[in-house]
Amino acid sequence: MLISIHPETPQDRLIQQAVDILRKGGVIIYPTDTLYAFGCSIMEKKAVIQVCRLKNLDPDKALLSCICRDLKDIGSYSIQNSTEVFKSMRKVLPGPYTFILQASKEVPRHFQSKHKTVGVRLVDNAIAQAIVDALGAPLLSASIPIPEDTYWVDPRDLHDTWGKQVDLVVDGGMGDVIPSTVVDCSEGEFEIIREGKGPIENLH
Repeated sequence: MLISIHPETPQDRLIQQAVDILRKGGVIIYPTDTLYAFGCSIMEKKAVIQVCRLKNLDPDKALLSCICRDLKDIGSYSIQNSTEVFKSMRKVLPGPYTFILQASKEVPRHFQSKHKTVGVRLVDNAIAQAIVDALGAPLLSASIPIPEDTYWVDPRDLHDTWGKQVDLVVDGGMGDVIPSTVVDCSEGEFEIIREGKGPIENLH
C-alpha cells in the first residue's frame, strides 16, 4: 500500500493510518531528513526481525538505530556519561546525525547490539516526527540501499520494489542520497563511524 503524506503539514488521519499499522507489528517505509528507511516500533520483536531480514542482517549482531521524539526521550532510552556528548546532541539535533550510546533498560533486549548499545536520532522531517509522536515509542530507522551502493530517492520506485514485503510505503516526496553522520559516543569519546550529511565540525 502506498499513501502520500504532505511533507510539511502531515495529515493527521494518514499519520494515524501508519501508526495503526506499526502498533499491530507492521513494517513501513518512510522518509527521514536523509534517506528513506524501513521502520517499525522497536517494541515489536517480530517486526524488528523482519526489518533485519529485509536488510540481510543478523538480528543478534546488528547495530540498530531508532528515531526518538525529543532529547528527553533519548535520555530515557540511552545512558549518557558525558556532558560533552549531551551538549553536542543538543546543538545539532534535530538533524542528520546518528549517535551510538549505551542502551538503557528501556530498550528491549532484541533491539540492543551485542555491546548493549543503540543508535539514536532526532530527525528534521515533519512526517517522521509526526509518526514518532503519535506512536509514543521510538521508531526503528534502517536505510534502504540498492546494490550499486547508492540509495533510493523515489518512493514510487520503493513501492514497486518493496511494496509486497512491507505493510505500507509513505510517499513524502523525493528522498536524499546522503545518509546521516554516525558518531559513536558509547565510551564517552567521539568516534566518527561514518561521515554523512551532518557536518563533523558542528559536533564541537
